[in-house]
Amino acid sequence: MQKSRVVVTGMGAITPIGLTVEEFWENVKAQKVGIGAITKFDTTDFKVKLAAEVKGFDAQAYMDFKQAKRMELFSQYAVAAAGQAIKDAGLDMEKEDAYRVGTSIGSGIGSLDAMEREHKKLLERGPGRINPLLVPLMITNMAAGNVSIAYGLKGKNINVVTACATGTNSIGEAYRSIQCGDADVMVCGGTESSITPIGIGGFTALTALSTSTDPLRASLPFDKNRNGFVMGEGAGVLVLESLEHAKKRGAHIYAEIAGYGCSSDAYHITSPAEDGSGAARAMTNAMQEAGVLPQEVDYINAHGTGTHHNDLFETRAIKLAFGEAAENVPVSSTKSMVGHLLGAAGAVELIACIKSVTDGYLHPNVGLTETEDEMDLQYIKGKGIETEVKTVLSNSLGFGGHNATLLVKKFS
Repeated sequence: MQKSRVVVTGMGAITPIGLTVEEFWENVKAQKVGIGAITKFDTTDFKVKLAAEVKGFDAQAYMDFKQAKRMELFSQYAVAAAGQAIKDAGLDMEKEDAYRVGTSIGSGIGSLDAMEREHKKLLERGPGRINPLLVPLMITNMAAGNVSIAYGLKGKNINVVTACATGTNSIGEAYRSIQCGDADVMVCGGTESSITPIGIGGFTALTALSTSTDPLRASLPFDKNRNGFVMGEGAGVLVLESLEHAKKRGAHIYAEIAGYGCSSDAYHITSPAEDGSGAARAMTNAMQEAGVLPQEVDYINAHGTGTHHNDLFETRAIKLAFGEAAENVPVSSTKSMVGHLLGAAGAVELIACIKSVTDGYLHPNVGLTETEDEMDLQYIKGKGIETEVKTVLSNSLGFGGHNATLLVKKFS
């Protein structure tokens, strides 16, 4: 069967450094760091004081009050970003076969906030006081469900949950759905809002979070002084279409998704494989599908969480996948500015990759000053790089050993 080519025609973003793709990207270029003191709850008894919160978000700017009341924040972020992406794509659902327009939006966790809130009611006031909507408010698939309902998308509707690889897998599975003819259009991405007491407390207990109190020295991918990731929140949503469908309706095309690779480490519940072999296979699979050689890749947007294990083992993975070409490929992590958006990370980072292709700009690892030992790749630091960008990889690695890579090419 002839596979369809798949292109990106729309993008939307709700992030700690901007509530639109344009604002997000301008702040990326300005190296703005969206990390600050946690305002969502009292952190007096918590070791971790910082997070990358979304600022100034008003759900009623994107939906009516009644709709907003029936959604938790992760769903609201998804509906808002999806609305931006659909508008950006110029997608008129009245002119589309709604059953050929699908949804693939994942959340790694769903609503911890709803669970905490209703568990408190259970303990203090009994089971009769639990909100009847707790389950549909909380479960991870409701971001995809609410986007489908809000915009009348009646095609395939899926929710991929692979922890921190969720956003990348959700877009990858949307890409596959179009390739194999299940849909003409897919609205896809990831969303998350887990800056809550149990979210911060749980990741702190796991010793995964940075305990820095300096926002500019907290999220430090590939830096020798890195000491954990910073929790972020938000959503990234893209409109993908078959090339044929996009051309037929005269859509603007940002870039082409040309490769998608996955693997499992089958190693450890939180640590990547130490030799990087799993993540390397995901990158290799994506490049092979796209027909791209390692030396043809212009940039890698790394998972780059700022934890000791991730950054070291991902570096090893890049060396395995790229061989001698590894020493020449620029590498950076958007998490240096927006923290780790968990299930939304891969989607927001892919948007940064697409903007890199369209604008010819590679952002640095903001805050990176010095690496260590075998971490000797071309990590971008200081200034960004202005250059022609034709081919980029975006990596995501999730607890459980999930590895996912997307390859984006300049459209021609």
